[in-house]
Amino acid sequence: MPENSQPAIAENSPYLIDEVGPDAEIETAIEALGNLSVQSPLLKKNYPCFVSDQDRVLVRVSHESLKKTYKEGLEPLSFELAGPRQKIYFDSTKVRSAIVTCGGLCPGINDVIRAIVLALHYGYGAQSVLGIRYGLRGFMPEYGLPVMDLTLQAVNRIHEYGGTILASSRGHQPIDGIVDALVRMNVSILFIIGGDGTFRAGVKIADEIKKRDLKIAVVAIPKTIDNDIYLVNKTFGFDTAVEMASQSIRCAHTEAIGAPNGVGLVKVMGRYSGSIASAATNALREVNFCLIPESDFDLEGENGLLKALEHRLRDRGHAVVVVSEGAGQRYVAGDQVIRDPSGNIKLGDIGVFLRDTFRKHFNEIGMTAFVRYIDPSYIIRSVPANVDDRLYCANLGQNAVHAAMAGKTAMMVSLWNNRYVHVPLVSAIKQSKRVNLNSNFWLSVLESTGQSSLKNE
Repeated sequence: MPENSQPAIAENSPYLIDEVGPDAEIETAIEALGNLSVQSPLLKKNYPCFVSDQDRVLVRVSHESLKKTYKEGLEPLSFELAGPRQKIYFDSTKVRSAIVTCGGLCPGINDVIRAIVLALHYGYGAQSVLGIRYGLRGFMPEYGLPVMDLTLQAVNRIHEYGGTILASSRGHQPIDGIVDALVRMNVSILFIIGGDGTFRAGVKIADEIKKRDLKIAVVAIPKTIDNDIYLVNKTFGFDTAVEMASQSIRCAHTEAIGAPNGVGLVKVMGRYSGSIASAATNALREVNFCLIPESDFDLEGENGLLKALEHRLRDRGHAVVVVSEGAGQRYVAGDQVIRDPSGNIKLGDIGVFLRDTFRKHFNEIGMTAFVRYIDPSYIIRSVPANVDDRLYCANLGQNAVHAAMAGKTAMMVSLWNNRYVHVPLVSAIKQSKRVNLNSNFWLSVLESTGQSSLKNE
């Protein structure tokens, strides 16, 4: 069985419906800083949508899962529902918050920052919000990076721009130094916008805060363009990424049909998850081969990619190939493992490799082919969010504020089963989300492209 493949799933398995397998062990209890003794300022505004910690959302929703759980005399696994509480932990007139953005850029980061500031100001009357510059290094005195005062005026139009007004960085920083900085700045709430690497740092920050018996909430908002964070239906920026990738695929298709035996090749982001490539393939349905990290493929041989591409050109005269950056790494990975400052393995360039391999192959067999290569990776991640992501970012930011003001900590805000919920960070970092090769999602890709397994065995 290939390294990235998944075992076959029984016909009646609840995993066909549930994103979380039936045997997965997930911690769902949310840590709190203390008793809720402060009346929420939202009560004076006559808000009708308060929730309590007893309001919960099922983790697994399939009938088979619930039947099995009740048969065993157990309570179904559930997440705490997100939303405003009538009683909160922090006095909004005295609380100071900080926001930090870490890792790579992603559409919608500014929207989340703005949503947090607006919810704090208009909802709770909390006006002291600090922006930490350049990721976690912004906490370290040796970098000499001043904080940004995130006033209403400062965030007024930031949602119109891509990237993050706070800038970002990769790499580890001393956890004790980060907590020292929070104490020096008199910060009560830390909002972390990042991916699983950032969340691992968030767990350590929350642990250090707890060890020192400090009352600082750590609330995370999941950010990754690859959509690979565990226990989140979808990360913000993903819809925009798919939309932009689809535009590149459309251009590649135009190039392919504009030349005899034209091949349009598009590389998109996706280090370990092929979600962008798969979703864009499904959305546009002009792709003939979708290559993702989860599904290994052979280049040579009767059933390999080169022979399949050759057949496609002889039959139809053009082809479109979409590849995730993490696909086919066995062909391009060097002998020496090199890591970036965040600890991620630096990938070989599968896009350039396939471009050159396609050209060489058709030249060797004496077949004229025109290969047009498009790599829109940095364009995709740096654009402003589309309208769907804007709405999503607003909800994530607002619910992060509600959780933080209620003293919730060491958690992330997630969208799960169409509801916003609280998920412990320790659960979110247990594993990464991948494209399930046994899912209807991947089946839709195969039915759209018509591609085979591209394996010789």
